[in-house]
Amino acid sequence: MIKVLFFGRLRELLDCSQLEITDFEQGTIAQLRLELANKGTKWAEFIAGNNALAAINQEMVEETSMINSGDEVAFFPPVTGG
Repeated sequence: MIKVLFFGRLRELLDCSQLEITDFEQGTIAQLRLELANKGTKWAEFIAGNNALAAINQEMVEETSMINSGDEVAFFPPVTGG
């Protein structure tokens, strides 16, 4: 099982702040994005646009980073500053 959190604009877009996925034992961020895309149109748009940064256990990661059972994955929109 993994816990997936959504922050900021993504939480609003998906109308979801968190999910628990019980059948995801191990895989990459990219694989998790594909699995989430199967949840519907809004989810697929989020995935297709690659509109979110990802973190595993509160550390920024790349698309190829491995997720293991028990991890917490967070997706959030890119932050801009001035």
